[in-house]
Amino acid sequence: MDAKAAIQTLRDGSKPAFPATANQLDFAQSLDKDSNLVNLRDDFIIPTKAELHRKSLTTLPGNLEAGSVESSIYFCGNSLGLQPKAISEYLSAYLRTWGSIGVNGHFTQLEDSPLVPFQDMAEDCARKSAGIVGALPAEVVIMNTLTANLHLMMASFYKPTQKKNKILLEWRPFPSDWYAIESQIEWNGYDPKEAMVLLQPDEGTSIMPTSKILSVIDQYADELALILLPGIQYYSGQLLDIPAITEHAHSRGVTIGWDLAHAAGNVELKLHDWEVDFACWCTYKYMNAGAGAIASAFVHERHGAVKRSEDGKLQYQPRLKGWYGGDKSVRFLMDNNFVPTPGAGGFQLSNPSIVDLSCLSASLSVFNKTDVTALRSKSLLLTAYAEHLLNRILDQSSPSRQAPFQIITPLHPL
Repeated sequence: MDAKAAIQTLRDGSKPAFPATANQLDFAQSLDKDSNLVNLRDDFIIPTKAELHRKSLTTLPGNLEAGSVESSIYFCGNSLGLQPKAISEYLSAYLRTWGSIGVNGHFTQLEDSPLVPFQDMAEDCARKSAGIVGALPAEVVIMNTLTANLHLMMASFYKPTQKKNKILLEWRPFPSDWYAIESQIEWNGYDPKEAMVLLQPDEGTSIMPTSKILSVIDQYADELALILLPGIQYYSGQLLDIPAITEHAHSRGVTIGWDLAHAAGNVELKLHDWEVDFACWCTYKYMNAGAGAIASAFVHERHGAVKRSEDGKLQYQPRLKGWYGGDKSVRFLMDNNFVPTPGAGGFQLSNPSIVDLSCLSASLSVFNKTDVTALRSKSLLLTAYAEHLLNRILDQSSPSRQAPFQIITPLHPL
C-alpha cells in the first residue's frame, strides 16, 4: 500500500482501500517505511510495561529494571502527552542558571544553555507555538492555565447587554468550560439557564453538523453576545469546521472564541487567516509539556492593536490588566500608567513560571523537527487504519448479538 497515496485519498475526503493483509504486523510496519516521523519516537520516554506497575522511584525512567522491557502502547495523549527526553536537559539548565547567576538569569544568555534569558522565554515559546496554530507570533501569549485564560478572554470579549447576553456552547462541554461560561454569565448578572444556549447533536448521534451549527447561530444571532466552541469536541472527537463557523458568526455580528485543548498540536489550524477572535489551549496533551503545564492563548491582531487617539489617549481592547501585560519599554518605570504590549502579550497578568516555560521549550524543540501538516497526515492514516481494523471486528461479530462497540467519532474528518 502506498502510504502517501492513501493520505492524499483521505485528504480528498475518501477512504483508502486496505488490503486483506492489513491485519498483519508486516503491513502495519510497512506504513512507517517512508515516514519522516519514525525517528521522533526516540525523542520521547515511553513507559515500559514493567514501569507502569512500579511502586517506587528507585530508578529514573528509561533505566530499565529487571522484568519486561517492552514498551507500553500509550493511547492517553489526549489526557497527558508523553515526556520528551529533552525535558530533563532544559529543566537542569534552568536550575543551574538560577543557582549560578540568580537574578541575572532574567537577562543573560549563557553560551551552552538551550534556554533564552528568563524574561524572553514566554515570547520565545509564543514565537515557536505560532506555527502550530497558524498565528502571527504577536498573536500568541504563553500564560496561566486553560480555564484561567478562558476567563480572561471572556472578561474582555463577553460584553452582555439586556438584549444580547447569551453564549452559544456545545451540548456536552468539558466541565471546566461549562463552569467558566456559567460563572461569567452569573458575574455579569444574568441567569445561566436563560443565557446558555446548547448546541445539540443530531438525534441518536454525538455529532453536531456544521449546517445545524450555522442554523442555530442564525436563530439566536440577535441575542448572542459570544460563541465559545471546541475545535475538537472532547467526547466525540468531532473536528468542527472552524473557518466556516467563524466566518458565519462574524457575518451575523457575533464574536467567537475557540477552546483548542484537543486541537492544538493535533490538527492543522490557521487562526490568523480564519480571523478567529480568540482561542485558548493547554500544552500538556498533544504538546507534551507536562502535567498541568502552562497554557496559551490567541488574540487576533485586530483585537491586540494599541493605538493613540488624536488627544493622545491610548485605545485598546478592554481587558483585566496585569504588570506583565505592560510593554517592556515601560514595565519597569513603576509609574502605574498601563501601556499594553501590542498583541496577545498585552493580556498577560503576571511573570510566567520559568519551570513551566522550560518544559514547554523542550517540547517545542521536538515540534521544531517537523510540522503539523506532517503530523496530521500521519494521524489521518493511522486513524483510518484503526477504523478499518475495528470494522473487521464488527464484521466478524455475531449478527445475533449486540455489537461489541460503536464508533461515535465522525467517519469523515475535515
